[in-house]
Amino acid sequence: MIVRLMGEGQFRVEDGLLGRLNELDEQAQTAADADDEPELDRVLDQMWQLVQTQGERLSDDDLTASDVHIPPSDLTLEETKRLFSDDGLIPDPPA
Repeated sequence: MIVRLMGEGQFRVEDGLLGRLNELDEQAQTAADADDEPELDRVLDQMWQLVQTQGERLSDDDLTASDVHIPPSDLTLEETKRLFSDDGLIPDPPA
């Protein structure tokens, strides 16, 4: 799976990391729904750290489409909420 850390670049992450990212995505959605910006920022920072430490950075000239976009924690609550879909930041796999 290809994850874009918005403003940072793209990373290839193993499918095994998807479970942990989905857990964090659910926490981020809950925080966004509760308008809890500090908690949302904390969870987004965790998602970034996980991708950066366990993902493989792709070169800037790699044009592979991203499967997931994770915003930085320095966006406002409203800006971040606009990026969420019904599935959160990480789309659910097809049934």
